[in-house]
Amino acid sequence: MGRIASEALIERLADWGVDTVFGLPGDGINGIMEGLRQHQDRVRFVLVHHEEAAAFMATAHAKGTGRIGVCLATSGPGGIHLLNGLYDAKLDHMPVLAITGMQETPVLGTGYQQEVNLDKLYADVAEYDQMIYNPAQLPSVVDNAVRTAYARRGVAHLTVPNDIQVADADADPWQHVAPARPPATAPVMLAAPGRPREEDMERIASLLNEGEKIAILAGAGARHAREELLMLAEMLAAPIVKTLSGKATVPDDSPYTTGGIGLLGTLPSEELMEQIDTLFMVGTNFPYTKHLPAPGKVRVAQIEADPARAGSRIATEAPVVGDARLAPQGLLPLLKQRTDTSFLEGCQAQMRKWRENMAALADPGRDPIAPQYVVSVLDELAADDAVLTCDSGTIATWAARHWDIRAGREFFLSGNLATMAPGLPYAIGIQHAFPGLRDADGGVPDRDQARSPGQDHHKQQELARPDPLGADGARLPRARRAVPGAVR
Repeated sequence: MGRIASEALIERLADWGVDTVFGLPGDGINGIMEGLRQHQDRVRFVLVHHEEAAAFMATAHAKGTGRIGVCLATSGPGGIHLLNGLYDAKLDHMPVLAITGMQETPVLGTGYQQEVNLDKLYADVAEYDQMIYNPAQLPSVVDNAVRTAYARRGVAHLTVPNDIQVADADADPWQHVAPARPPATAPVMLAAPGRPREEDMERIASLLNEGEKIAILAGAGARHAREELLMLAEMLAAPIVKTLSGKATVPDDSPYTTGGIGLLGTLPSEELMEQIDTLFMVGTNFPYTKHLPAPGKVRVAQIEADPARAGSRIATEAPVVGDARLAPQGLLPLLKQRTDTSFLEGCQAQMRKWRENMAALADPGRDPIAPQYVVSVLDELAADDAVLTCDSGTIATWAARHWDIRAGREFFLSGNLATMAPGLPYAIGIQHAFPGLRDADGGVPDRDQARSPGQDHHKQQELARPDPLGADGARLPRARRAVPGAVR
């Protein structure tokens, strides 16, 4: 057998810098598994026990690296099982590619065993959703799928019938009657400019300079902008409130943060939202609008990567489209240093009381011992640059309030979908993204060692891979060293 279409598929994924595929084999993807076997030197296959876990791992890979996560499932039930994890990626705006099998083309539409129209099933979850009918569609549809997932920060889906998987890679069996030929595309994606226009920066600066009691609301899209957020907070004498998905934006021991917001947030954050006259939203599309200031009560500025989401939660006087790190870099020189720090100091005093209350809940002397104590012990034992993951539900409250972000720690969970049981797959997915995290003796390697095998190739192909920008972007800004796993 010569080179098959599945090899062309896997080769193109490798050209995009994909070095890991999470999945579960089945008869509906035997050809794709052969493609992976032929190219195991470039793309490794991580076996899971359930397809849902594969989708969670791919989502975590995207969150932890900023690169597209890829999951693979067989036809019918296998593809159905991916959906929960894929909706997690969709709602948290992560680039993920799902590849599924499909029955052979001659039996499509006949009610053959496990025949499910996965392309129709995925129509809601996927930004790009395509069945491959002809090997000549490869590799251009792979380029389109990956590029769309990056550009629209969402899910792409390719489903490949069994016979197409093993067809000759160069086959083009039908006569062409249209004035067209298969596109010759390249695995290249250039990110949109992240620095806003100067006039937009001046509009935000004017609004912020006029504010008296200012708060910064930082989300997951500002995870790579820690230094800029802290400089903004110092310049504006403004507390930083964090969404749960944005918990790792700034350390919890920073004097500038009052922690989280919402049902899982802190009382100081809740109270300051009633006191401020200006809200500056950076890298967030926070959906729980009851926890935001009442309409018309405050002036709002926002830095948002997606124009469609700017101003979608609260009336925004100065919405600016741009990157949560690059935009503040242009904004800071335009801001006036605030000398009145009384509002910030009041928030800091309230935060000290809150921390005392949380410490009391985690007191091991309580009878019976509260679950918060167990979570606090994990917080103490985890390394300062650990990646923390957790599930949804009450346990997310404990993690939000008793796991502290310090130094280089990161934190991931199912943000907007809030689905059950992603914690352990998240930890596994991120561990595979950074396989050099721990030595055999349990020691910690230096930062240059903590890289995945594909990262050298990824670095050589820098222009081909975009950096996610702004709101809900996923890039790990600091080297990760330890994944302690999920709280179960």
